[in-house]
Amino acid sequence: MKMWRLKVPVWLTLFTLCWILACFGNIEADGMVKSGQATKGLWARQTAAVDQKKKELQGPQSEDTQKDEPRTDVETKKDKPGSKKSPEEVLAAKAKKAAEKEAKAKKPKPPKPTKKPKPPKPTKKPKPPKPTKKPKPPKPTKKPKAQKTTQQPTKKVESPSTPKSTLDEEEEKLLRELGWDRLFPTVSQKETEEKKTPSLDHDILIKKEKPTSPSITKIPKEHDPDYWDARHEVPEPDLLPRRTEATTTEDPSIYLPIPEETTARPFVTPWYEEYDYADLAAKKLEEEMERKRKEKEKKAEEMRKKWEEEEEERRKQIPVYAEPKNCPPLGMESHRVEDDQILASSMSHHGLSAQRGRLNMQSTDDEDDVYGGGWCADSEEKEHWFQLDARREVEYTGVITQGRHSETNDDFVSSYFVAFSNDSRDWTVLHDGYAEWLFYGNVDKDTPVKAEFSHPVVARYIRILPQSWNGSLCLRLEVLACPLPNSYPNENDVTPTDDLDYRHHNYKEMRQMMKVINEECPNITRIYNIGKSSQGLKMYAMEISDNPGEHETGEPEFRYTAGLHGNEVLGRELLLLLMQFLCKEYNDDNPRVRRLVDGVRIHLVPSLNPDGYELAYEMGSEMGNWALGHWTEEGYDIFQNFPDLNSILWGAEDRGWVPRIVPNHHIPIPENFLNGSVAPETKAIIAWMERTPFVLGANLQGGEKIVTYPFDMQRPPRASSMDGRGVRRYGRPVLEYHMNEETWARIQRQNEGALRETADESMFRWLAMTYAHSHLTMTETYRSSCHTDDITGGQGIVNRASWKPVVGSMNDFSYLHTNCFEISIFLGCDKFPHESELAQEWENNREALLAFIEQVHRGIKGLVRDTEKNVIANATISVEGIRHDVKTASTGDYWRLLNPGEYRVTARAEGYSPQTRLCMVGYEAGATSCSFTLTKSNWARIRQIMAQSGRKPRVLPKPVVQSPVNAGANNKARSTVPLSKRQCTTVNLLFLASDVKGV
Repeated sequence: MKMWRLKVPVWLTLFTLCWILACFGNIEADGMVKSGQATKGLWARQTAAVDQKKKELQGPQSEDTQKDEPRTDVETKKDKPGSKKSPEEVLAAKAKKAAEKEAKAKKPKPPKPTKKPKPPKPTKKPKPPKPTKKPKPPKPTKKPKAQKTTQQPTKKVESPSTPKSTLDEEEEKLLRELGWDRLFPTVSQKETEEKKTPSLDHDILIKKEKPTSPSITKIPKEHDPDYWDARHEVPEPDLLPRRTEATTTEDPSIYLPIPEETTARPFVTPWYEEYDYADLAAKKLEEEMERKRKEKEKKAEEMRKKWEEEEEERRKQIPVYAEPKNCPPLGMESHRVEDDQILASSMSHHGLSAQRGRLNMQSTDDEDDVYGGGWCADSEEKEHWFQLDARREVEYTGVITQGRHSETNDDFVSSYFVAFSNDSRDWTVLHDGYAEWLFYGNVDKDTPVKAEFSHPVVARYIRILPQSWNGSLCLRLEVLACPLPNSYPNENDVTPTDDLDYRHHNYKEMRQMMKVINEECPNITRIYNIGKSSQGLKMYAMEISDNPGEHETGEPEFRYTAGLHGNEVLGRELLLLLMQFLCKEYNDDNPRVRRLVDGVRIHLVPSLNPDGYELAYEMGSEMGNWALGHWTEEGYDIFQNFPDLNSILWGAEDRGWVPRIVPNHHIPIPENFLNGSVAPETKAIIAWMERTPFVLGANLQGGEKIVTYPFDMQRPPRASSMDGRGVRRYGRPVLEYHMNEETWARIQRQNEGALRETADESMFRWLAMTYAHSHLTMTETYRSSCHTDDITGGQGIVNRASWKPVVGSMNDFSYLHTNCFEISIFLGCDKFPHESELAQEWENNREALLAFIEQVHRGIKGLVRDTEKNVIANATISVEGIRHDVKTASTGDYWRLLNPGEYRVTARAEGYSPQTRLCMVGYEAGATSCSFTLTKSNWARIRQIMAQSGRKPRVLPKPVVQSPVNAGANNKARSTVPLSKRQCTTVNLLFLASDVKGV
């Protein structure tokens, strides 16, 4: 078809006009097929059109008969000029036409104009008109142009392009000779105009040419039988039949104007969908936008599915932990991690090194010394990090951070990264799946903040990379890590051998545990309470003895107390474990345990501050700061809430009132003390001490690994007289007395701030060393102290007054107000150890706990009775050389702790003559028996007789006894009266009476 169009001549002859009119009939038939006619009717019309075109091609004389009747006169006028030309003129025109044709044939082919009609693709929908392929015989007579343009689906009607026949040449020559070439442009000219102008402009051009073309009647419309394409609308009202149907514009630029048939055809409703091609661009744009939208949604859906698949794959690869793995601390706070395992990028000064970056590390009062309250980095460094070496691969699960301990500075890290390595060279920053995981740190310097990892990370080294901080870059931390399942135990690890309940117990669980133990061993245990806390919680105690509930004569009383500070929980759990152990081993006939239970009345009080413990227990291990739960609900520190009897004793010693006016033991509590600022827990403990004759005891605390012994209070320096006028205290003169060089030297050391020793210094040191050296790790010097260097010299013991002196301590009160020798045992640097560490701590302390109880049998013991075998209560037992006495219990028995040696012991009681004995203390186990039988004194009988007669003995002043050391000016003023032997005897009796009466 393309070849045929390219060879159509520019000027068509009159015969072409007839051929176009014949094509018009074919177009009408095609339009009727598109309008929904039946296939049979379409076939009939197309066959008639083909026959008509055959007649036109066979004879040009039939041209007039095929024209519409209304235009007959016009067509006849067009044929008249042609009939006047001679044959020679026709031949000349044909020769000229042939020459022009040859010239045009040499010209390059125009662009493919036949592709223009492709937009009306909807016309391809009517596939039913395929029966139009039947009229194959008319191929030689039908022009390929008309067949192509009439109906695209009838492709077989089109004949291949052939060279133009002489008949076409004659037609073109006739048009030139008639002057109609301008009225009937050639097909090539039409295609050129179609490329240059749109369809609407072409319609306007047709309208302009219409008056000059007498043969143009109408451009085929949508519902016309001759309409071949429904894309453009050609509004020509003068050529259209008078119809009111809605028409759509179509581009008829590729067709020649064809006269309209005069016969009216019936209107048939089109079977195809009517398109509004005026909105075709908008529809296409909308379709394009819809297509893009659908593509975008499809792409988003594909991305979502891909993301879900990746997430599902990630979930399969990384197990999701509903609860983070509960791993114990690696040992920063407890000092299981040694100093050489800690490293940092820099330090601000030597007192804030990496080794000070342990959780809850405490600084000294002087913050500029070598004991700072944390690790602080050098501000001039650009990169900061804090590194820990576990020495083997472990599973890291989290980090606990804390700010610097300081009274003046507020320094802490607010955000940081965490990195891991196995060789300390290549580091991998922890990733949360999208970016490097930034952990948020502290908001203050004291409260610990825990950061847990989403999954355990197996590595040897861990490094903290601070990103932001408040004040200076300072840090204290603890690392949470679990050993690998296939890792070998450390050489220092101890496997627990006792089947006990190793876990933390709150108040209810503690009470339930004690009840279970009592049910298992009812014959040796008894539960009682010593009082209530400020919140009404009972302070339960358990007695373990072969005869619980009664004090047996000759059986010493021993006590372990814990929980004075609520956040120091290790002592509480150790006492609960000791209860379980004693009960279990007693039932298993352990000889050592049976000897302890049968020979000692043991009292165990696991919690003296239950209110503070509940507060610390709620926060959990490692999460409570150094002070949370330390005090009672009312804010009292129970350990330091006892009466200050030290000042009373030292004041009496300075005045020389000891022991005649103020005794060196059982010093009474000052008046109105119990009515002042005293915690209810303290009152309950004092009452418990007074009604039970304890011999030995210890209170279990935490925060340090050391054993301290009294005095806990440091004696203030004693003022001296420099002007000879004497020393005045509280506005009263203080008598001076002379002393030997040793005593003077000791007082000088005390004036310089040295410790204040008790009269039983050596005994207290022995008791403290018994526990410290029985402990598995307390005397390991390489671990040093928790917060400073080792102050014990590797012994694990220290006098509290020389370390951290306190006033009104429980230990000093127990020593000065009762017979009990009490020490403080600090069990470890970590006040609230993790539950997994309890088994290890039990193994470390088990032997020490038992060995310390056994020390209650060290020294002497006995009964004080009269000649009638009656026990004497409150008799005083004095040891020569030791200025501290003890008293007998209500049952007349006593226990005096002494180191091995030979001692002169004196028993005194009111109304009885004193008795002195020589007692030997050996190294064998068990106390030495040293009993006394006192006789009633004569003065008791004298007072009895004089009371009956109403007379009293005359009290005389004591005789002045001159000594060469104390001789002085004051003594010279006194007159010495020589007394006879009888007078001296009378004076001595009077002195004795005055002593008895307390004058």
